[in-house]
Amino acid sequence: MKKFIETLQNIWKIKELRQRLLFTILLLGVYRIGSFIVLPGVNPEAIENSMGAGNASDLLGLINAFTGGAFGQAAIFALGIMPYITASIIIQLLGFGVPYFQRLQQKEGESGRKKITQITRILTVLITLVQGGGYLSYIGTMPGAIYEGMPQSVFYIVGIIILSTGTIFAMWLGEKITDRGVGNGISLLIMVGIIATLPKVFVAELQAKIQSNLFMFIIELLVFFGIVLVTILIIQGIRRIPLQFAKRMVGRSTGNIPVQGARDFIPLKVNAAGVMPIIFAQAIMFLPLTIAQWLGNDGSSGFLQSLSDWKSIPYNIVFFLLVVVFTYVYTALLVNPQQYAEYLKRQNAFIPGIKPGKQTQDFIDTLTSRITFPGSIFLGLISIFPALIGANLGVNDGFALFYGGTSLLILVGVVLDTLDQINSYLLMRKYDGLVKSGKIKGKSGVQPIGAGM
Repeated sequence: MKKFIETLQNIWKIKELRQRLLFTILLLGVYRIGSFIVLPGVNPEAIENSMGAGNASDLLGLINAFTGGAFGQAAIFALGIMPYITASIIIQLLGFGVPYFQRLQQKEGESGRKKITQITRILTVLITLVQGGGYLSYIGTMPGAIYEGMPQSVFYIVGIIILSTGTIFAMWLGEKITDRGVGNGISLLIMVGIIATLPKVFVAELQAKIQSNLFMFIIELLVFFGIVLVTILIIQGIRRIPLQFAKRMVGRSTGNIPVQGARDFIPLKVNAAGVMPIIFAQAIMFLPLTIAQWLGNDGSSGFLQSLSDWKSIPYNIVFFLLVVVFTYVYTALLVNPQQYAEYLKRQNAFIPGIKPGKQTQDFIDTLTSRITFPGSIFLGLISIFPALIGANLGVNDGFALFYGGTSLLILVGVVLDTLDQINSYLLMRKYDGLVKSGKIKGKSGVQPIGAGM
């Protein structure tokens, strides 16, 4: 504990780091305040009554969790940063199949990245306009949600403008945190939204266990701690492929292949796909619920209804398989063995015992497939952990969501990334880092959602 306090004091001594931390906290506070400012003409109590307790297993509950409750309160940040995330995912997917975006991402360097950023911002505005109109229409179906006397046309026009402005402002906050703060701003905004619901569900779970079985609550915390440790190991896990250079270029970098002194290697991440497979699989799993609602109470939709229950066995089997499949697909899109082989050839580098060219490409491809297998199984298991914990340990649904899925992966990934940056400042000033070794081993940075995290 004494060592931890000394580290905090060292952080405060570094002026630049202190200013960046305070700046980050300030902007995150502004974002949270905006989550409680309600849209004009909206009755938040009526919306809360219509949404009920907020089933966190459905699409609306998931969006509400990612926005820190702003979605359920019809706040100016009701859409949060999600339109920007959607736009980033679309641009990233286009980069895999459209030559123009491939050229921007791979060959045009900084100018290409600036163009992609600009295109992403424009697409964010378009997505926000569409989602904003849909959200306001959703509010309009709730009895008493819109105050009487508010003209419908005025409500829609003003509401869409405010929601769009809120999303653009949230995007601006994220970019400013990235430039002048600590950590990735977009990821931090999502993390703050997710973690905002944690105290409420934690207290609710504690109160419930005090009345029934307090020992079980201790067991739940131990299980949660163990899951977090395993998640950290998987996120940080890499397989290093050793390299040898025909001619050493002292003092120069090898681009995307990191060099640490005399040790040169290609780092292949065990979990290269990040949270994207879970996001894609979860999007598909929302389809049965939509279809079942169209079919109504018809008995033929019984199987679809079971796929709509996030605690049912069919749902979790299908969900697990989808996550495993999407992990392989997304990893194949991110990791290109041919590019690695060509790059090594240009740098006069080779893998010991492997011939350059086709054999190097096949070796990297085979190794990637092997290490992706445990990563895909882990993602599949962590995606269904909330259902397993909720069904077997009796944890309430809100608290169970933190035992796995996108919530846990985002929280752990963003915290590791932020700690990594703080450690960098401490080590540059010859202070000890926040971890014993002074460095988060295996950490190569966490990218925001939609950017290959």
